[in-house]
Amino acid sequence: MNLNLLSFNSKDIGMDLGTANILIALKGKGIVLREPSVVATDKITGEIVATGKEAREMLGRTPENIKAIRPMQDGVIADFTATGLMLKNMIRKVCQKYNAGKPRVVVGVPSGITDVEKRAIEEAFLQANAREVYLIQEPMAAAIGAGLNVKEPVGNMIIDIGGGTTEVAVISLGGIVASTSIRVAGNEIDESIVEYLKKKKGIAIGLSAAENLKIELGCAMPLVTEMTKEIRGRDLDTGLPKNVTVSSKDIEEAMKKPINEIIEAVINTLSQTPPELASDIIVNGIYLAGGGAQIRNLDNLIAQRTGVQTYVADTPLECVAIGAGKVLENIDSLKGVLLSTEKRGY
Repeated sequence: MNLNLLSFNSKDIGMDLGTANILIALKGKGIVLREPSVVATDKITGEIVATGKEAREMLGRTPENIKAIRPMQDGVIADFTATGLMLKNMIRKVCQKYNAGKPRVVVGVPSGITDVEKRAIEEAFLQANAREVYLIQEPMAAAIGAGLNVKEPVGNMIIDIGGGTTEVAVISLGGIVASTSIRVAGNEIDESIVEYLKKKKGIAIGLSAAENLKIELGCAMPLVTEMTKEIRGRDLDTGLPKNVTVSSKDIEEAMKKPINEIIEAVINTLSQTPPELASDIIVNGIYLAGGGAQIRNLDNLIAQRTGVQTYVADTPLECVAIGAGKVLENIDSLKGVLLSTEKRGY
């Protein structure tokens, strides 16, 4: 289908359908919804009990009749029914608030997505009342959202560290020239923190508590001033509640393995990059996007390991959704960056 014939309007939305968070950008209004990718449903009736922040607070705390889950795993749909319910609820919120009707949607997806996974995402959006669905690779959307000029014959490198996947890509002339996608990202880092505290502190904590530690104390290299926090968990020896003090040095050590895997993916992508584009990247630098970009000193560690100056995007968590939204606003010039120009809709 020729996208020049599409009359994109204020009813169009760009979306980052992430493993950890869902962000929706409405054309002309920017980010209008930011919610955790969590849904709680009644096991008996199948009806939605809660989505987003309210549902996240229920994780690990629900009675037998309620199921609270993250239906997205590694950036793709793991539970189709739950994802459909969650999307329908969130899109309805936006459409009702902004009188958007049946929107056209551009959604960011992992670069390593399969045809079956593409179809599942398209179907989920169509069932959630979208009029048409277009897909864009997450690193491309992140690069656009970070303000990089992806259409120029110049090499740009973006690292998008989400909840389930880390996407590393070199972009030039509106296409991805070299890329690496690994299923090591925010969730894997949280799990590493949980395992570290079990082994080193003899205490069990949940993934939500681990995520909070990552945000509050996480660092990829030592901080100038070490930070500490007292946390509560379950003593592995007694089974009773226990308080321990955790430092930023502890969390740095806990995160070391997944952080190293992410940096290896960056080095691997650079090794695949044509010399001309590699020289551009040395001049322009590497850009970090996604929630993982906010880990303290990660940019400095990547710069140290690669020899290339590394920058954190202005609003790293919002880059994919903003990029998808920018495609809608500049559809004539950016239609070539979409994964497919085949219409999927009514």
